[in-house]
Amino acid sequence: MKVDVLLGLQWGDEGKGKIVDVLTPDYEIVARFQGGPNAGHTLEFEGKKYVLRSVPSGIFQGNKLNVIGNGVVLDPALFKGEIEALEKSGHDLKSRLYISKKAHLILPTHRLLDACYEASKGDSKIGTTGKGIGPTYTDKVSRNGLRVGDILHNFEEKYNAAKAKHLRILNQYNYDTNALADIEKEWFEGVKKLKEFTFIDSEHFINNATKSGKKILAEGAQGTMLDIDFGSYPFVTSSNTITAGASTGLGIAPRNIGEVYGIFKAYCTRVGSGPFPTELHDATGDKLREFGFEFGSVTGRPRRCGWIDLVALRYAIMIDGVSQLIMMKSDVLDTFDTIKACVAYEVNGERVTEFPFEIDDTIKPIYQEMKGWQTDMTKMQKEDQFPKEFSDYVAFLEKELGVPIRIVSLGPDRAQTIIRK
Repeated sequence: MKVDVLLGLQWGDEGKGKIVDVLTPDYEIVARFQGGPNAGHTLEFEGKKYVLRSVPSGIFQGNKLNVIGNGVVLDPALFKGEIEALEKSGHDLKSRLYISKKAHLILPTHRLLDACYEASKGDSKIGTTGKGIGPTYTDKVSRNGLRVGDILHNFEEKYNAAKAKHLRILNQYNYDTNALADIEKEWFEGVKKLKEFTFIDSEHFINNATKSGKKILAEGAQGTMLDIDFGSYPFVTSSNTITAGASTGLGIAPRNIGEVYGIFKAYCTRVGSGPFPTELHDATGDKLREFGFEFGSVTGRPRRCGWIDLVALRYAIMIDGVSQLIMMKSDVLDTFDTIKACVAYEVNGERVTEFPFEIDDTIKPIYQEMKGWQTDMTKMQKEDQFPKEFSDYVAFLEKELGVPIRIVSLGPDRAQTIIRK
């Protein structure tokens, strides 16, 4: 049995959480393969709204098993808060959530280092969420990190050594560490909560499950354009958000990856700093933000909004090997007279259709315009109810991208989802 992968194709916030929740009935295990609590997955159903940071989005569906993989970085304090909020809503988690021993821990000093490094950049800030993600991955690749499994083996000694190393760096920057004691208190309470869950050798667990015929869905965080290797560097996250990240983040051999579901919005958004060729600084951009409620589910920061970028989307589909597309927030475009799609860039006076090495303010998007549908799509219950203009937009995207759009989302609720024939 092969492992299917679901991931975002833009700059994150595509709506992955909802789609994992929708697809989970077809799977027995949902496994998160990278990222940390800087990535919030929002789910809405039965009149309630949930924001997941570290817990996989399949947690709400029956008795499905959920795995936090080795590629994830985990903050015990934030994990504790997330778990307790879910438990209050009546969801039993301990029997259905397993945690990889090889997942790296975000330490209290990682959060201080994150803030310190960002402050030192001045006008060149990356726009980090300040959750300690970057410094944790830095320690991971420099072989100085602490992992979940270390909690069971000489943990105090390992923790104090890592803390001392971080404090020396912070002192070199003359950074204020007075908040550390309070952060540590919450963090160690989180470690106690973490120990209530089952720690596993996730690579063995996943591969044994595939051998026994179990269906597994690997869930990514952020988006392809934030990938550390292939994203809009340096304005990216610290992990591999692409399909290949599922191999390293869960221990899956590339030949054992099956379907790749690529999620994108019917328009485009970005949070934080970094290039964004189709960004709109006008009333249209404000309208997209307002109608799409484009604010970060973890940070609350307003998202930058613009028309869909097919140059970047084609690039993401190529890198990820996407076999099926899922279009989100189609309903946000309901009231627009004209819809635009960026089909190419103008770079130094030349038309370019391949995503370039570097994108900056000199790149001009080349748009194709289409007539809007002026219909309330949230009330559509099946595909044959779609207005012609919307069907034309879907057909145009499929032709440009070369991959079928299998699912169309018409609202935030689980029920507002059309699976196309």
